[in-house]
Amino acid sequence: MPPLNDALLQQLLAAAASARSHSHAPYSRYAVGAAVLDEQGRVHAGCNIENAAYPQGWCAETTALGAMVMAGGRQARAVLVMGPGPEVITPCGGCRQKLREFNSGDLLVIAADPAGIQAHWTLEQLLPASFGPGHLRF
Repeated sequence: MPPLNDALLQQLLAAAASARSHSHAPYSRYAVGAAVLDEQGRVHAGCNIENAAYPQGWCAETTALGAMVMAGGRQARAVLVMGPGPEVITPCGGCRQKLREFNSGDLLVIAADPAGIQAHWTLEQLLPASFGPGHLRF
């Protein structure tokens, strides 16, 4: 995995696990937590929040990115997503695009479950040839 010191990695794991414990997933019962590391070294967490009108819910990554923006963060350096396991969880397509808004392809995406880290990728590996803010500059 690209360099993240152990203390920061543990902070991301703990934040995602804590956020996951607050998940509102009464329909899928699939609790997810996420933690985003911003450009200032701060960690922002979020959980998935389902809604009876299914398309109206939102993912843990979306909640964490919202917390980052509200705290003044403008660039994501890493994201850790934690699901229940045992299958490895990755951000959905919509969240990959949301993450792309706050970083280019070198964003570190880490997958975890209660047993620990299971896999990692760059955003470019998960969302190749992506469309981002640079495409809209005139």
